[in-house]
Amino acid sequence: MAPLSGITVLDLTHVLAGPYCSHTLQDLGAKVIKVERPGTGDDTRAFPPFVNGASAYFATLNAGKQSIALDLKAPTDRDILDRLLARADVVLENYRPGVMERLGYGWEALHARHPRLIYGAVSGFGHTGPEAGKPAYDMVVQARGGVMSITGEEGGPPVRVGASIGDIVAGMFLAQGVLAALYDRERTGEGAKVDVAMLDSQLAIQEHAIALASATGVAPGRTGARHPTITPFSTYRAADGFFVIAAGNDAMFAHLCKTLALPLNPADPRFATNAARCDNHALLKRLIEAVTLEHPAAHWIARMEAAGLPTARVQDMAEVLRDPQLLARAMVLPVLPDAGGTTFTAPGNPIKMSSLPEIDHRRPAPGLDADRKAILDWLTR
Repeated sequence: MAPLSGITVLDLTHVLAGPYCSHTLQDLGAKVIKVERPGTGDDTRAFPPFVNGASAYFATLNAGKQSIALDLKAPTDRDILDRLLARADVVLENYRPGVMERLGYGWEALHARHPRLIYGAVSGFGHTGPEAGKPAYDMVVQARGGVMSITGEEGGPPVRVGASIGDIVAGMFLAQGVLAALYDRERTGEGAKVDVAMLDSQLAIQEHAIALASATGVAPGRTGARHPTITPFSTYRAADGFFVIAAGNDAMFAHLCKTLALPLNPADPRFATNAARCDNHALLKRLIEAVTLEHPAAHWIARMEAAGLPTARVQDMAEVLRDPQLLARAMVLPVLPDAGGTTFTAPGNPIKMSSLPEIDHRRPAPGLDADRKAILDWLTR
């Protein structure tokens, strides 16, 4: 039995933040019923890349969920939604604040009718504050939350983080909040509202930027791959590409100097402490790369790993999907199709638990409204 076996999640969300949350809850054993717009469904059904007309993006996030299409303004469909809400443990939504209230499904109304129901909401700016009603996308909150101000090369323009962390981090925090609410319900018998803002979530993940800005009064800028407060902690050039050196303390730095036979004395005042190395990071990088450019990355990685030093090659995604460590931990899984369907690839579950059976594949993503009959039959049981 998975930890969330017996928990039913009614997922009214679309695109990424909300579906990422329900995807996580499903990985922990919950049953997820995805409520979609009739006709078009989740926006991501139209997102490329496509394989045989089906979206790989949608398949990755929604594998194994059930789908029912409901018009939340149509009386017949509202009756079905009401019956689903009566059976659900959790409802998730990512509409703009106020939309669910206008439909008659806001927190106050649902809590009065279903006191044990947990209400999870994710939005750009949250359900309170002067800008709660504003629309937002991933890039908007990366910009507003300061992430783009510290991402990119020094002296260059601000850059969006390659992964959609505005959405994904908010989805992760929403999942955490829902799990806490489920635990609290066991003690109180009452459901709770979980309100997660994408903007809040961007601030919450910036540990060093907050520390630097608050302690010094100066906002940190872009430093490329380099960590702003630890050196050497960046990408370095080898003869055939980039690899990472991450020496997190003075003892590790001294060991690095010996392992790579660097032409410097780790006791040199310019490099003897982490603060000094940060002040002289450009010089130190030149000294390191004068050595590392002589051999391929694999040569240096082998030496560093033999010495117990943290390192890695900078892999592209094709290499990542073949990585033996990730494969060994079931982190690259096929999304197996129904008969005649398309096989996709999706990440495995990164949460490994002794009480959670490991899977070797994911069930297919649902067709729009494909599970209507099964869901309606379930409601009669």
